Amino acid sequence: MKKKVYKKALYDLQVELVKFQKHVIENALQVCIVFEGRDAAGKDGTIKRFTEHLSPREARTVALGKPSDRETHAWYFQRYVPHLPVGGEMVFFNRSWYNRAGVETVMGFCTKKQYGLFMDEVGSFEQMLTHSGMQLFKYYLDISKEEQKKRLEARKKDPLKQWKLSPIDEAALSHWNAYSKARDGMFERTSFSYAPWYVVRADDKKAARINIIRHFLSENDYPDKNEAVLAFDRDVVCLFDPVCYETGMIVR
Repeated sequence: MKKKVYKKALYDLQVELVKFQKHVIENALQVCIVFEGRDAAGKDGTIKRFTEHLSPREARTVALGKPSDRETHAWYFQRYVPHLPVGGEMVFFNRSWYNRAGVETVMGFCTKKQYGLFMDEVGSFEQMLTHSGMQLFKYYLDISKEEQKKRLEARKKDPLKQWKLSPIDEAALSHWNAYSKARDGMFERTSFSYAPWYVVRADDKKAARINIIRHFLSENDYPDKNEAVLAFDRDVVCLFDPVCYETGMIVR
């Protein structure tokens, strides 16, 4: 996506996001947006474009670190519950409880029993959230192995991105197939009718950001909605379906 086109589209969409947040605040809505994906897939940048012009009092980003000793002995979902939105809030999870379905199982940070328990419970957990009235959106940003390698190498050279480097990032490429298997199992077992996964083809960062915001806004109703700027590219964002593998939306 060309820079000029991107900037114009982003401005229009951020105006819509401000309208949407006003609607959320006035109607005490609870909005939770989960971002998952491979390392360097663009989660940070996407969330920043969402929140750039939103009121920080009612729009929070949650990016939890390593669990404490106390948290490792608690119910798995317990550490996430305090961060969920209350009425009038939008919360963006930069990785979420789905750590257990991805990095934890791939890197051996959880047992097979813990993984199985998570898979058995996550559907009930999300059903409780949505049944209570919370709006829950789950986006998975997928990139090619070549693009991931390029972005990880760029991080090493950029002094402003040193904070993004971690041992987990270093292992991303060598565990590519294991992450693919974990991702596929997560899609198969946790894309629910009440909380589906949306897959994002994110090799083009700008196109991914624009189309995620367009998709999100198109799924919501709010006053003075400008439908003309919300047409998203279904070759960039789509509802998870096994056909996504055949079309190349999901990288093998």
